[in-house]
Formats: sequence, structure tokens, C-alpha cells
Amino acid sequence: GVLKAFTELGYDCTGIELEESRLEFAREFMKEELDRGVVQFLNKDIYDVVPEVDLGSKFDLIILKDVIEHIPDQGKFMPQLHRFLKPGGKVFFAFPPWQMPYGGHQQVLPQKWASKMPYYHLLPGGLYPAALKALGVQSNGIKTMEEIRSTGISIERFLRICSKSDFSIAGKKFYLFNPIYEYKFGIKPKKQLGLIAGIPYLRNYLIMGMYYLVEVKN
Repeated sequence: GVLKAFTELGYDCTGIELEESRLEFAREFMKEELDRGVVQFLNKDIYDVVPEVDLGSKFDLIILKDVIEHIPDQGKFMPQLHRFLKPGGKVFFAFPPWQMPYGGHQQVLPQKWASKMPYYHLLPGGLYPAALKALGVQSNGIKTMEEIRSTGISIERFLRICSKSDFSIAGKKFYLFNPIYEYKFGIKPKKQLGLIAGIPYLRNYLIMGMYYLVEVKN
């Protein structure tokens, strides 16, 4: 869906995905774009991709929307993005801070109370899986939630990794209600107050969506 928005604006796009099953859906969803040659998909581990060989080019813009919070070892991953960027290229990140009310992605669970309760993903140690089990979540769902907990990222950690990876911030927006919520839940987007957005650490609990545009330092 993200790539489709860009192809409709006239851009050539590439999607890289580790799970083949997701690409099967993407090929069906964007069959027309594939036929026109304005989009290509690659099923490969990002660490194994050589842009010039596997993709034929580098890129003006890399989009990581609701991705970085699912990637293990973000400090290892983020420097890899330099390999894919053209000179002057930028990277767009959108992610929910881990500490926000639904930073554990519990809203995707099918169990009513497990999907509605905020903040309980912040329970320490074994209390979180115990709470999930008590709320009726099955073992595979608990495993998924634990995996998300292992990769959840705060605003401050994201900024530290960006700096260590030789990226600087080119633009940012702080949302109380993430724009994607309008399509998922019918909730209108709303930016967070600047006063709250400016308080380190506390803001993670009160911001449901972060948008960052980053570029190579200097």
C-alpha cells in the first residue's frame, strides 16, 4: 500500500521483503504496476542484498514505515541503509514508541480485552506473558508479542542509533493519534502538543506515532 501511493505519483519503486508469503499478496495487489514495470519486488535478507546487482540501482528515498520496531539489532541494521542511498538520498521512518499505550501491538490480538488494554505490555519479565495468558491469548500469540517486546524502540534510542549510524534528522512529526489510525480505526490524526513532545522519555508514553526523515551527516 505504501509503494502504491508512490507509483500513483509517478515514481519507480522497489519492495524488499523477507517473507515470500507477503510478496505473493503484493504481486497480486500491484499486478498492474508490475506489468508496467514501475515496481519490482525482491525476496531476500537485507544484509545479503547488493543494490547495484540485485536491484539495478540505488535510491533517492528509503521508506521504513512501521518496520524499525520489528527489526532485531537496529544498531547493526541502520548503517546498512547507506549502501542503498544515492548521494543526497533520505530515509523515512514511521514507528510507535515502545512505551506508548499500544506499543506492544496488542491491538492486533483477536481477544477482546487483550487487544483493548493499554500499557500492560510494559509489565516486566514474566508478568507480561502471564497477563497475556490470563487474557486468553494462545501460545503462538504470546510468542509474537514477546518477539515485538524484544525489538521495541523508544524515541531516544532511535535518535542515538541514528547518530551512531551517521544520520542526522532532516524533519520530524509527533502524533498523539497516528495518521494510519484513520484507516484502521476511524480515528482522525492529531499531532501531539509541542510541550509534551519536547520532554525526553516522558513523551514516549504519550506519543502514538513518530515520523522522522533522516539524511547522511554533512
